[in-house]
Amino acid sequence: MRESPRQRRLASDHRLLTQLAADSSIFRFEATGNPPEYYVLRFHGRGAYRPDPAQAPRLLAVHEVHVRLGASYPRSMPELSWKSPVFHPNISAGGIVCLGGYGKHWVPSLMLDELCTMLWDMIRYENYDPNSPYNREAALWSKSQGPGILPLDPRPLRDLVASREAATHQPPPSTAQRPAAAAPTSSAVQAEIVPAAEEEGLFFIDDAEPAGPAPVAGPFPPRRAAPTRPPVPPPRRAESSRPPSPPADDGIEFV
Repeated sequence: MRESPRQRRLASDHRLLTQLAADSSIFRFEATGNPPEYYVLRFHGRGAYRPDPAQAPRLLAVHEVHVRLGASYPRSMPELSWKSPVFHPNISAGGIVCLGGYGKHWVPSLMLDELCTMLWDMIRYENYDPNSPYNREAALWSKSQGPGILPLDPRPLRDLVASREAATHQPPPSTAQRPAAAAPTSSAVQAEIVPAAEEEGLFFIDDAEPAGPAPVAGPFPPRRAAPTRPPVPPPRRAESSRPPSPPADDGIEFV
């Protein structure tokens, strides 16, 4: 039986998401249908949520979005439903996602992996519009953040590709500087991701509250390197009234 244009598009979207998952340490998905018409998308990285209106925003580690590709897809946009807690100007408390101009003028050529990139950029506050908010408190919060705080996660969705490209373009060390046995090191992109417990004022949460002291709420501070302590100058010696001794044969002066 010959496939319809819609079936070919659904199969193409599934292949693209499979490749996206291979190129990303952030993105995973579950698919339903043959070809799939329903997806559960999961993004593993820093995003914001607010457990209580009276509390400051905190960090959330895993974000889940459900996507249904209706009978008129790709002529009409997918049905999106945000399932995990979220604090974002353009996502409502009920899980409705505003895609800006795509909400009114959907482009059928926009593939599902490109839509996933848009969603990840919304999660990490790389993509947000505080001037047309679904969530006014999140819009005000985003406007109040200083430089260095947003985006919350520096990684692109295809972070493994970025890591491989960075390693490919890195010049090899010179012979004089090359270690005898070089140990594998993390890429520059991956090295920027540190446990949030080490970041002052941040709380990194997955599925359950961690044991130990209560976390410190936001606002999120800027990511910054640990301060380095300047070298301590040697103590000054008191000047002696005695004349200096003549130099020894080896050229070292003793006082």
